[in-house]
Amino acid sequence: MDLISIVLIAIGLAMDAFAVSVSCGLCVNYGRYVIAFKSAFMFGFFQWGMLSLGWVAGFAFRAYIEPVDHWIAFILLALIGGKMWKESMDENGTPIDLTGFKMLLALALATSIDAFAAGIGISALGYHIFIPSIYVGVITFILSLLGVLLGCKMAQYARYRKYLDRLGAVILIGIGIKILVEHLY
Repeated sequence: MDLISIVLIAIGLAMDAFAVSVSCGLCVNYGRYVIAFKSAFMFGFFQWGMLSLGWVAGFAFRAYIEPVDHWIAFILLALIGGKMWKESMDENGTPIDLTGFKMLLALALATSIDAFAAGIGISALGYHIFIPSIYVGVITFILSLLGVLLGCKMAQYARYRKYLDRLGAVILIGIGIKILVEHLY
């Protein structure tokens, strides 16, 4: 696999994590650089790890995993996005925090399921995974870091906070729908 293909695959896989990272940045009230690094690390690590796991699983479990991977991603993102939307509607409620460990874990898993599927595809083509997985992890880290910082910048407009939270919810649900539609068609 040539370098241009690897970089394009990495960027394609990282775009979901970037969009979700913007939503995470909207939730940051303090410590934006620490949270940006933590989020970027989590997304990059999961993209790297799931691509590698998919490559390994591609040799043994492809027939069992491919029929349900898109449903798992859709359900996780729809639940989190729905909760975020609901919280934005409650005038007295505290907005959902997407930057906690458990929430970041769920988001990283949901956005890396497509990397798992890509790993299965790479194994089916007979390519090695070491270099592509490094590129995917690093590019996802960089784009996620930028996404959180962009979300933090957008969140500075506090009077629009509930609308920005709703935008984040729509992004999460939209990514889930996109994943589902892509796999069903």
